[in-house]
Amino acid sequence: MTHADRWPVAIRVLYALCLSGAAYNHLRIALDHGLWWDYGGIPLFYQVFWTSLTFLDPLAVLLLLVRPRAGLLLTAAIIVVDVLVNASATFVIGPDWQSLGAQLLFMAFVLATIGRAWPRRREP
Repeated sequence: MTHADRWPVAIRVLYALCLSGAAYNHLRIALDHGLWWDYGGIPLFYQVFWTSLTFLDPLAVLLLLVRPRAGLLLTAAIIVVDVLVNASATFVIGPDWQSLGAQLLFMAFVLATIGRAWPRRREP
């Protein structure tokens, strides 16, 4: 692997680590409360979306490792939609500035580096 080939892999691994942390949090919530938890009575849309991340985040991690292009597209979609949903939740449910701030930073990082993370060669 050449030096130029290492950067895309390193960036994808960093994405995978961040998504693994998010997946852990969603899995912990599901294990503690079950998949049908209402998150303390919030609207159904948010319940379904946040619970879906229990499955989508690990899928993105797996794809980043075995099908990087698909993983990158899913990662970008997850973080952009997550920020939009959580920003709207700030007005509907109430603010969680620490989580939203971390997600905004991750989204900015993904959007700024996704071109660099894109594999240069075709996947097998």
